Amino acid sequence: MSKGKGKKRLSKKQIAEMLQTLFQQNPNETFSFKQIFKALKFDTHPVKMMAIDLMEEMAWDDFLSKASDNSYRLNLKTQVQEGTFIRKANGKNSFLPDDGGKPIFVSERNSMFALNGDRVKVAMMARREKHIKEAMVVEILSHKMDQAVGKLKVERDYAFLITEGNIFVNDILIPKKKLKGGKTGDKAVVKITQWPSKDSKNMVGEVIDVLGKEGDNNVEMHAILAQYGLPYKYPKNVEDAAEKIDPGITPQEIARREDFRDVFTCTIDPKDAKDFDDALSIRKQGKLWEVGVHIADVSHYVKEGSTIDKEAVKRATSVYLVDRTIPMLPERLCNFICSLRPDEEKLCYSVIFVLDEDANVKNYHIAHTVIKSNRRYAYEEVQEILTGKDGDYAEELRTLDKLAKKLRERRFKGGAVKFDREELHFDIDEKGKPIRAYFKKSNDATQLIEEFMLLANRTVAEHIGKVKSKSSKFKVQSSKAKTFVYRVHDQPDPTKLETLREFVVKFGYKMKTSGTKGAISKSLNTLMDNCQGKKEQKLIETVALRAMMKAKYSTHNIGHYGLAFDYYTHFTSPIRRYPDTMVHRLLTKYQDGGRSANQEKYEDLCEHCSDMEVTSQQAERDSIKYKMVEFMEDKIGNEYDAHISGIQSYGIYCEIDENHCEGMVPMRDLDDDYYDFDERNYCLVGRRHHHKYQLGDPIRIKVARANLEKRQLDFALAED
Repeated sequence: MSKGKGKKRLSKKQIAEMLQTLFQQNPNETFSFKQIFKALKFDTHPVKMMAIDLMEEMAWDDFLSKASDNSYRLNLKTQVQEGTFIRKANGKNSFLPDDGGKPIFVSERNSMFALNGDRVKVAMMARREKHIKEAMVVEILSHKMDQAVGKLKVERDYAFLITEGNIFVNDILIPKKKLKGGKTGDKAVVKITQWPSKDSKNMVGEVIDVLGKEGDNNVEMHAILAQYGLPYKYPKNVEDAAEKIDPGITPQEIARREDFRDVFTCTIDPKDAKDFDDALSIRKQGKLWEVGVHIADVSHYVKEGSTIDKEAVKRATSVYLVDRTIPMLPERLCNFICSLRPDEEKLCYSVIFVLDEDANVKNYHIAHTVIKSNRRYAYEEVQEILTGKDGDYAEELRTLDKLAKKLRERRFKGGAVKFDREELHFDIDEKGKPIRAYFKKSNDATQLIEEFMLLANRTVAEHIGKVKSKSSKFKVQSSKAKTFVYRVHDQPDPTKLETLREFVVKFGYKMKTSGTKGAISKSLNTLMDNCQGKKEQKLIETVALRAMMKAKYSTHNIGHYGLAFDYYTHFTSPIRRYPDTMVHRLLTKYQDGGRSANQEKYEDLCEHCSDMEVTSQQAERDSIKYKMVEFMEDKIGNEYDAHISGIQSYGIYCEIDENHCEGMVPMRDLDDDYYDFDERNYCLVGRRHHHKYQLGDPIRIKVARANLEKRQLDFALAED
């Protein structure tokens, strides 16, 4: 661009931006000076010289790499990465690199219209002075989802879908002949048939299912599932396949199994459970106790590669919304054939322990068994028996409880981390409307089951993963462990641990952040014990949880930090988790003398199951949010005592003490001062009056708004 009439000479900044854009939009191209000058219309000597100097600077900064004396290309090594795109309704999109690095900001104009969860390739933008690091999407490698959920709006000539939380830049256009009978206001699932491009920013789609009218309970729950790509109905061919399964147990099958039908056996579950996938048996053996952990033998009925198995792989887990369960297996299997119902003969895969009075494992073996449960208990019944009330088989239950307490005590001494998190639950009426909100806390009955399941899971993982060394005359040989599915949990992020240490010091607590794994976890437990019942308890628990990594499935065993186990797996819930079914199959294969399974195949399955676990948890959280707002919508104007449960730059999250529902006081409503967000200390501080809002502080709030569509509860500060 020349300085000719009517044209301003380009500034250094403008030339730099033009060069950046050219290279970023063509990450695989090498450009000669001649090609660059032509493409960018640099036609005066000063502009050309400035461009050459800038490219040399960009090469020095590793943004470009020099291909020859007069050509450059984008430095792919440092400037191009692959990862996941995270879209935000407020435009603060980000890119999560595959290597686990920190999220990088992506502005809307540089997003290439990528959608939330898409796999993308990005180019790093040259760092501008006093600006955060930015990336530009240069290629969308794959779309995470090809469908969306929202509300239909049908106009005279066209229709479109308005999505939840405005996750797309533009609404999805739908040709009128592709509406499938949907009308304005209907919630619908739409398949995207045309993605945004340079030529058209709009997405085009077609309705694949009309869910029904907004506000209907079933419609809203199905919409939450569809939003995450989770199924909300069972395919007929899978249900038909389940109907053909013979539930009968042949004498030949019983003969090849260990028979526990005459040993006291029981199931202990929530009162509304139907899928009983674990049972406990106990009997005296001289001075010792034989305790059996019996797990539904799902893999006996669901064969690998079958119609039912393929659907189970896809789902990977059962999903638990507030008012319903979306099972991994067809109902005939999970609630009837496999479920360990009382007074029915059932096939199991079991770990049988021989324990002394102090719950030391003297011996164990893993076997296919047949059982007949004597009794189905709800947790509440067992809790009453454990606290002194008479009941069926009270002696057996109290013995199991005594052994479980010894196991639990030893586990915490060994360095397991204490995090007894409360879970929000609702009582629901026949129309699905919540009538009570409350927290469920763990007690002796739930801990009894938990300890024996943990023991079984740990033992099974050690059984395969802990390889014994073989010694010969000349040397000790250690054979490699066979491929197996582990539940792994990495050590906490050291930076976050240090942040936690610096934070708790302000409350007078000490904490170790270096040393052995055991020393750190014991220090964490001491911290949890010391803050029990104090004002700052929830605050410290929240910050400590943020330092923890997320557990996942993998064939590469790194141990389980939170439980302080070197080997751990999931064996005890094959009705509702696919990894447990994989574990059952691998165990059977190895017990029959089979060779090590294909690690790559199982690692891919582990990754899929970990992803589906996260997705189902997001759907579960959304259903809780919806029911929370629904529960509070007739309480607008009511005042409550609450405490601050979260602090963000845009407002204060508050949890009502009485019913545990959480809402937000927006920053705009804090009009007595200008508040700065202190992220490190989890508080807002007023500039003039220095008033502080701190995580965990008590606060009096008034319910201001309840928006069901956005699943959003807004509070205001009470007048006093």
